[in-house]
Amino acid sequence: MLEIGAAFDDDPAFGMEAEDRDEPALAFDEARFRALRHEHFELVWRSLRRLGVPAADVDDAAQRVFLLAARKLANITAGSERSYLFGIALRVASHARRAIKRRGEIGDDALAAHEDPVPAADELLDQRRARDLLDEVLASLPLDVRAVFILFELEQMTLAEIAALIGAPQGTAASRLRRGRELFQAEVARLKARTPRNGR
Repeated sequence: MLEIGAAFDDDPAFGMEAEDRDEPALAFDEARFRALRHEHFELVWRSLRRLGVPAADVDDAAQRVFLLAARKLANITAGSERSYLFGIALRVASHARRAIKRRGEIGDDALAAHEDPVPAADELLDQRRARDLLDEVLASLPLDVRAVFILFELEQMTLAEIAALIGAPQGTAASRLRRGRELFQAEVARLKARTPRNGR
């Protein structure tokens, strides 16, 4: 079985607009697509965000995932929808990050990190800071490790489910999870050491 995302490396439809393809029209199962989107949209959105897509671009990236899934809907085996969508999300996130690097853009997340908001007890501000910190720590993890860490720690999937989803042995998933936890803790410790005790 292929590693997650590998099935899309040679997929000529990935990254191509509809007018660029010369494919025969297939019957489109709109009911199945609506059910797919309804059931898995939140997973795709969260996954993209946690895989490094800037907050301002997540909605567009999620639409891209489902656009690509719609093109290949007839080829998605029943029961493997979540795995297929996560694989596409992984590729879309990778492309999005490379595009930002090529353009030399500074995303909204990076700009927000340079802001110096007045400390407040407001719960929403605390939640935003926690999300920003989580995003920064996750961004430090290698993508294959990050994917397993996200699925286990944040999506609450079992190792058996993750192994099936990424198309790897359960031992590989467990190894990546251990590595992810080690790197996560090390990065958290580094960030704590970087932050002055007085909060300035």
